[in-house]
Amino acid sequence: MKPIRLVLVVLLLLAPGPAFTQEGETPGGLTAARADEKARSRAERLASPRSTMRSFLVAMNDLWDRPSAWNEAISCLDLDLVPDADGRALVRQLYAILNRVELVDVEAIPDAAAMERQELGEWTWFPDRVRHRNLLRRIGPPAGGVVLTRNDAGLWRFDSGTVATLPALEAQLADLPLVAGTEVLTFGDWVEERVPKNLIATHFMGVKVWQWIGLFFVILLGLVADALVRGVLRVTSHRLAEGVGGREDPEQLRRTLRPIGLTAAALVWLLALRIVDLRTTVELILQGALQTFLVISATLSAWRLIDLAAGVALSSAEQTESKIDDILVPLVSRALKLFVATMGLVYAADALDLPIAPLLASLTVAGVGFSFAAKDTVENFFGSIAVILDRPFDIGDWIVIDDTEGIVEAVGFRSTRVRTFYNSQITVPNANLVRARVDNYGRRRFRRWKTTLGVQYDTPPERLIAFTEGIRELIRTHPYTRKDYYQVWCNEFGASSLDVMLYMFFEVPDWNTELRERERLFLDIVRLADQLGVQFAFPTQTLHVFPGEPAAEPAAQPGARTEGVATTEGVRTAQRLMADQPWRLEKPGPVVFSTAPTELLDAAGNPVESDDDTSPQS
Repeated sequence: MKPIRLVLVVLLLLAPGPAFTQEGETPGGLTAARADEKARSRAERLASPRSTMRSFLVAMNDLWDRPSAWNEAISCLDLDLVPDADGRALVRQLYAILNRVELVDVEAIPDAAAMERQELGEWTWFPDRVRHRNLLRRIGPPAGGVVLTRNDAGLWRFDSGTVATLPALEAQLADLPLVAGTEVLTFGDWVEERVPKNLIATHFMGVKVWQWIGLFFVILLGLVADALVRGVLRVTSHRLAEGVGGREDPEQLRRTLRPIGLTAAALVWLLALRIVDLRTTVELILQGALQTFLVISATLSAWRLIDLAAGVALSSAEQTESKIDDILVPLVSRALKLFVATMGLVYAADALDLPIAPLLASLTVAGVGFSFAAKDTVENFFGSIAVILDRPFDIGDWIVIDDTEGIVEAVGFRSTRVRTFYNSQITVPNANLVRARVDNYGRRRFRRWKTTLGVQYDTPPERLIAFTEGIRELIRTHPYTRKDYYQVWCNEFGASSLDVMLYMFFEVPDWNTELRERERLFLDIVRLADQLGVQFAFPTQTLHVFPGEPAAEPAAQPGARTEGVATTEGVRTAQRLMADQPWRLEKPGPVVFSTAPTELLDAAGNPVESDDDTSPQS
C-alpha cells in the first residue's frame, strides 16, 4: 500500500466520531461565541411546552433533508435517567406515539406566559381524560405518559419519566393506525419498506444486512468517483498542456491528482452514508472518521495544487526578464502552504472533536510572551518584505554582504540563501539585510578592465602612436566593449618599459562572457603589436659604458604629416587585422554551459549544427 493511503486509512480507523451529549452538541468543539449562539437558540426552542413540542415536530419532519435535525429532536428529551440510551430510537418512539394518539394542535399547548401565570413547572399532553377518553377505552390503562417539565435552567423537555416509559407505551400503541405524521422519516425507512423482510430482521454487529449491502455500494461509489475525477482531471490537464505548448510532469501530475480523487471519494462517502441510515454509533464513528479523512485529503490536495501551480509559475518566470517574480513565486507558494496547513489543523481538530477554544484562549493570554519570543522571526519576516519592495538584488545576482559573497539562490520568509564560489551555502537572516550594505555585482551594466601594457624603450614614437590608436580601434569595433568611454594612452615611463594605460569597459551579461571577451581583446592586442613590430618589455637592466663609444646620431625632425601618417597607418593596420574576423558579421552570444559532449563551433565560438552525426566533436 502506498504511504499516503496507509496514513489516511489509519487515521480513518482511529478517528473518533462526535460524541453526542444530551443537548446533541459536540463537547469542546465550539468557540465561546458559537456556544453562546447555541445556548440562545436552545433557550428559544425549549422556552415553553408549546415551543418544545413545535421544535420536536419540526425536527422530526426535517430528518429526510437535514441530518442535524436528529440532534434538535434529541435535545427535546430529558435523558438524565438513561444517559447511554439510543437517542434516535427514543425520538422515533415518541414520534410514533404522538402520531397514533392525535393530530397535535400546537397552538392549543400553553406558551411560556401561560405557564408563568399558572406558576406551573409541569404540563401533561397524554393522557388527558377528556381528549383521550375514547383511546383510553381501547388500550386500557396506559403504560406511560407524555409529560413536559421545566428544569432549573428554565428549559422545557419531555421529562425523564416519559423517556423511561417510551418503549412500553410505543409497544402498547403499535397496533393503532396513524392519525397524523408518517412512518417514513428517512431514506432508510423508505428502503426498508421495499426490501425483503429478512434483510431487515437479520443483524450482524448491530447493523442490518441491507445496510451492509448499502455500505458496500457506497464504498464502490466512492472508488468510482475517485477514478472518474482523476481521469477527467488527467485528460483536462493534458489538453491544457497541449493548448499552451507546455510539457507536463507525469509524476507531479499523478501526485497531485491522487489526493484530489480521495477528496472526491470522501465527499461521496459522507453524502451517501445518509442513504444507508445506520442509526447506530457505527454511523457516528464513520461520520467522524470520514470528516477527518476529508480534511486531510482536502488539505493535501490544496498543498499539491500549490506545488503544481508554483512549478508552472516558476517556468513562466524563467521566461521573463524581470527577476522579482522569481522571488515572489516561492514566497507566495510558502504563504499559501502555511495558510492551508493552518486551516487543515483547525478543521482536523474540529473533526477529531479536540477542544480548540482553550487553545485560542491560551494564545490570547500568551500573546505578549509569544511576541517577545518571536521577535527575531518577525524581524526576519519584515526583512523579507523589505527585500521584495526595495529589491536590492534578484535571484541569480552576484552580491557581497559584509563578508558573504556569492550568487543569490532563494529568498524565504526568514532568510536568504547565497551560494558561494566554493559551492557552500550561506544563510543570511533577512533582518540583517535591512541594516547591511549590499554590494550587487549583478546589477553592473559595465565591467571595468584596467591594465598596463609595457613596451620596450626602443619603440619608435610612431609605432607607439600606431599601437595606441590600433587598440582604440579594437575597442570601438569589438562586440561587447563600451564604445562611448575608454582611455588608451602612453602615460608612464616605467623602470623597464614605456607604459601604455588601457582603461575600458565590457558590456556583458555575466562573468563568463566577460572573461571570454577579455581574452578576445587581449589576443587581438598581441596580434596588433606583432603586426606593428611593437615588442612588449620585461624587467631588464642595460649597462651603458660611455668612454670610447661614438656619440648617437640625432633622429630626423618630424614633418607636418608625420603623426597623421602614423595614425592612419595604425587605423589601417587595425582594420586589416580585423577585416576577416568572423565576429564582424555576427555578434557572439553569451556563454552557455552544457554537460553534453562539446558541440562543433564556428570561428566566432558559436555552436553550429552538423549534418554528419558521426563527425568528431571539438
